[in-house]
Amino acid sequence: MEITIHRPGELTSALRGAWHRAMDESPEYANPFLAPEFAIGVGRHRGGVRIAVLREGGEPVGFLPYERGPLGTGRAIGLGLSDCQALVHRPGVTWDAAELLRACGLSIFEFDHLVQEQRPFAPYLTGTFASPVIDVKPGDGTYPEWLRATYPGLAKTTLKKERRLGRDIGEVRFVFDERDPQVLRTLMRWKSAQYRRTGRMDRFSRPWIVDLVNHLFHVREEHFTGVLSVLYAGDRPVAAHFGPRSSTVLAAWFTAYDPELHYYSPGLMMHLRTAEGAARSGVTLVDLGRGDKEYKDWLKTRELRVGEGFASRPHPVSVAQRVWRRPVRGLRNTVLAHPQLLAPADRLLKTVGQLRTQGRPGR
Repeated sequence: MEITIHRPGELTSALRGAWHRAMDESPEYANPFLAPEFAIGVGRHRGGVRIAVLREGGEPVGFLPYERGPLGTGRAIGLGLSDCQALVHRPGVTWDAAELLRACGLSIFEFDHLVQEQRPFAPYLTGTFASPVIDVKPGDGTYPEWLRATYPGLAKTTLKKERRLGRDIGEVRFVFDERDPQVLRTLMRWKSAQYRRTGRMDRFSRPWIVDLVNHLFHVREEHFTGVLSVLYAGDRPVAAHFGPRSSTVLAAWFTAYDPELHYYSPGLMMHLRTAEGAARSGVTLVDLGRGDKEYKDWLKTRELRVGEGFASRPHPVSVAQRVWRRPVRGLRNTVLAHPQLLAPADRLLKTVGQLRTQGRPGR
């Protein structure tokens, strides 16, 4: 096995084509977060992005995008943002994890949403977690007919709230692939406020993430398209979602709504409308991402499994990295796995968020 290392800008059209073919040949690698376009996008804003290319007989057969940090520490591309991570390869290709890390110049490689089929990384898993998905297919009729057939338990209340929203604000309409960048900025503003309100880290306070989302919004390729979906009442945006899609998979990424209209349940409306719109556009799977949320339990048709862990070689840096990072992840996972701990933690975060918001003049 020959392994070469490339910067994102060094990916030729031939290498991108081989990467796309590997995605097409294995359904588990069809997720848009595994596309070269995502790695290239992150590479525009993160200096340590590299791609390991695996070759057999001179032919490229595997691709691992990663971010290289100081002292040979490594992490999955977009760690903390990406909901799917893997070494994308053609069927039947095998590799050795230690050999791969050596070729990449890494002492350790951290991941948290690893595709389950990555067997060479299996010895390094510290846990596996459910990642809910929706298998979608287009309906034969209107959206209300699709909703009643697909989610009969949610249809009556959701449609009633949509009718009320239409009477109170304006006619309800949905655009699956909105191209207005102003609405994308509105979505990021809503999401940023939601992060602060709930005590979470505000991703959109980081300029590189804002720039990345703006960049991905303009990518229009078969294996990666940035899709902005918007629910309107009249001309007023009520809720929106932005996420990448491949030819068959839509990744649920950033969803937010106008907080003034929360009593209409616009977030749930948005998820349902997006699933139906995705099916009509040729998507067969909506990936809701790892995490326990009530709406995911309502919407999912099944669950995938994703792995978290640290692939490493014997090295002082890898030992130090595990000692530093593993307790943090372990504490978070313990809280998420125990409802009796999750509720108090969530209340604490919301209290912190309220204090933050109250402390910001003019907001």
